[in-house]
Amino acid sequence: MILVIGATAHFGRQTVEALAGAGRQVRALSREPERAGLPEGVEVVRGDLTDPVSLGPALDGVTELFLVLPHGLDARPLLDRAGEAGVRQIVFLSSGAVVDGADRQPDVIAAYHAGVEQEIRAMGVDWTFLRLFFPAINSLAWAMQLQGGDTVRGPHAAAAASVVHERDVAEAAAAVLGATGHSGRVYELTGPQSLTQTEQLDLLGRALDRELRFEEVPQETVRQQLSRFMDADFVAALLDLMVATTGKPAPVNDTVEHLTGHPPRPYAQWAADHAADFH
Repeated sequence: MILVIGATAHFGRQTVEALAGAGRQVRALSREPERAGLPEGVEVVRGDLTDPVSLGPALDGVTELFLVLPHGLDARPLLDRAGEAGVRQIVFLSSGAVVDGADRQPDVIAAYHAGVEQEIRAMGVDWTFLRLFFPAINSLAWAMQLQGGDTVRGPHAAAAASVVHERDVAEAAAAVLGATGHSGRVYELTGPQSLTQTEQLDLLGRALDRELRFEEVPQETVRQQLSRFMDADFVAALLDLMVATTGKPAPVNDTVEHLTGHPPRPYAQWAADHAADFH
């Protein structure tokens, strides 16, 4: 039995769908199973990551675990429960910001994910880490601005990323779960090309049949705005990652194709798949 943690968020939901579509036995954790909206045949079990005692029924009989965690959540109680329940394999969706072998990680995003990775390694189970930097779904942050006009305002228009379609991440996870040959492996997932934010917006505009433009906003202005309702260190780390990718192409690899058997979906396809989210 495979348990998906984070099953109603983007990556978890897509992974549940990929597993169910392949006829795999999959269970999904949800605080509100009646509102999960997952495919027929998926077992949805009530549980709350902040209440480890509630996780017992969800972990019963589970041998493989796919883990998508909200930033900052203490993973130790969940991992302790998973170990006690006899979980044999953990696939963790991690961050490409992690620097292997570093005495100190470069930012809070990397530090959090590196910490969870270390805790999983210490469990003595088979593990695989899927790392990615900027998923294509980050573009959904533009939706509110585009409801009121054709201009997106933000920092670092030239920041580049090889953005990844969430379906590719899900299919990569599904390919690894329950399979041999992936234990102890770290896979960095990329899309098929490096795109700046301006180039992403241009492709999105084509999918929406709209003339969109990116208006540069100073980083400090954005930092102050976002820090009003997000953790300030997290915001700083995110913006610093964008600075580090400005003016140089993002790495591209064939890992998605290696794991799934098909090339990664281009950003243009992601834009077409999500066009309705921008109306």
